[in-house]
Amino acid sequence: MRSMVRTLSSVAVAVSLSSVMVLRSQQGERAQASKSAAGAASKADDQTVPPYHKSAKDAQPLPRILPASAFTGRPLVARAYQIASEIPLVLAQQPCYCHCDKEFGHGSLLDCFASTHTAGCGVCMGETFLAYQMTKQGKTPAEIRAAIMRGEWRTASANPSK
Repeated sequence: MRSMVRTLSSVAVAVSLSSVMVLRSQQGERAQASKSAAGAASKADDQTVPPYHKSAKDAQPLPRILPASAFTGRPLVARAYQIASEIPLVLAQQPCYCHCDKEFGHGSLLDCFASTHTAGCGVCMGETFLAYQMTKQGKTPAEIRAAIMRGEWRTASANPSK
């Protein structure tokens, strides 16, 4: 009898362990499938150009942007908001690749500056710094947009004073 109980106990433990291993394997497969699907969706999002205004005229009326003085303790953020106040028509003609159009309904990069959104978004700041640098180089909003769409904002200088 004891031998039979031990055997049944051993079988029960083995079945339990096998079940756990199967469940973990299935969870791993689901997680990998989910990760692959998310990666594919992310790539699709990167290929979709977020909204922007095609011209300065189309951008009117411009949104009211927050003042740089609201970010005195954060110089880099304050600089981004200062730039937005200097080149609002350029920023209005740029897409924002943080895809805030989906989350917040933004229609261009300039809309990010109507709230504290940019203060917490490296994408918005990178695009803004690139737009400023290129504006200072005499580039048109269309040329800047093409550079943003190529992802050049990822390597923009965090000190766009030139």
